[in-house]
Amino acid sequence: MAETMRAIRKMSAAAGLTVCETQVPTPGPDDVLVYVEAASICGTDLHIWKWDEWSQRRIKPPLTLGHEFCGTIVAVGDKVRHTHVGDFVSAESHVTCGMCYQCRTGQAHMCPNTEILGVDREGAFANYVAVPEKVIWQNDRDKLPPKIATLQEPFGNAVFSTMQQDLSGQSVAVLGCGPIGLFTIGIARAVGAKAIFASDIHPQRIELAKTMGATGVFNPKAKDDIVASIVEANGGYGVDVVLEMSGAPSAITTAFRVVRNGGTVVLFGIPPKPVEIDVAENMIFKNLTVRALNGRRIFDTWYKTRWLLESGVIDLRPLITKTIGFDDIEDAMAMLDRGDACKLVLLPNDGIPPASIEKKKLRTPDPNIRGVPVHR
Repeated sequence: MAETMRAIRKMSAAAGLTVCETQVPTPGPDDVLVYVEAASICGTDLHIWKWDEWSQRRIKPPLTLGHEFCGTIVAVGDKVRHTHVGDFVSAESHVTCGMCYQCRTGQAHMCPNTEILGVDREGAFANYVAVPEKVIWQNDRDKLPPKIATLQEPFGNAVFSTMQQDLSGQSVAVLGCGPIGLFTIGIARAVGAKAIFASDIHPQRIELAKTMGATGVFNPKAKDDIVASIVEANGGYGVDVVLEMSGAPSAITTAFRVVRNGGTVVLFGIPPKPVEIDVAENMIFKNLTVRALNGRRIFDTWYKTRWLLESGVIDLRPLITKTIGFDDIEDAMAMLDRGDACKLVLLPNDGIPPASIEKKKLRTPDPNIRGVPVHR
């Protein structure tokens, strides 16, 4: 195995990213080394590329980006027991402490000590990534090709937020048709929602919303007020469940106006600034159930995600705009920033899996690592 690799890194406290050579990571005793076959770009990566206020507070360069990925294990630490060289895997991007109140009461997705791959520790926009065995998720290559397997991490966000309530036979509004919103539409259709109304300001996303199963689509830019239009399309009533997936302050306001009395509002999008809400008129007097959610339940959501994708109940292929290589990263980020793409998938090793991997212990200079070379 080569000692160096290519990676997409944030090298300094400024806008942009750099494709550079860096050391192949050495996995610790509890870690596995993954040969990355596909890694998808997230809105978080876009924030880091732009170097916005959140990034400036959170990111400490130099750092390799990327937290949505899949690939093949090529080496394992000495204490690794449940995964093996040759396994085709993805990973939960949230590395939790395991010892806080949330972790010890089955709420690890709320762990205050979480470290996120590609945000707080080295990520997967690289030929190789080292991650703790405890976050590894086994994939079936015959059922999930790499371009879909890499989407499980963000798709799980939509599974978690959407399936917190029974949508069967319900009218649903999905506000914001970025990737998570589009995933949400597919899930709502799969679980039997009777009507799905979607809104977004990008025409391309509106078309994708139709592809994923929206029964009515609305562009807030084209109308002064889409609330009346959605209510009319729903037979004169507010909708049963609103899933706000954009974080736009105007969409959050719309969510509370378009939901029926006694309905449910799910807040998943992250607003860029504080949002003012008339709590009395829009929440208390309407007797609403309001859920504010983030991430996904570790690992409960992953099991639901696996079934939805492996069974073919939901097809994510229409949402992959294109695949890219390392040198396309600047153009790819610009596409996402303009709203011209949904999911872009990086193929760090040209989409080529390791040609042969022998499942046996290999003598290496580090006694804590077991693995074999990758032949291409």
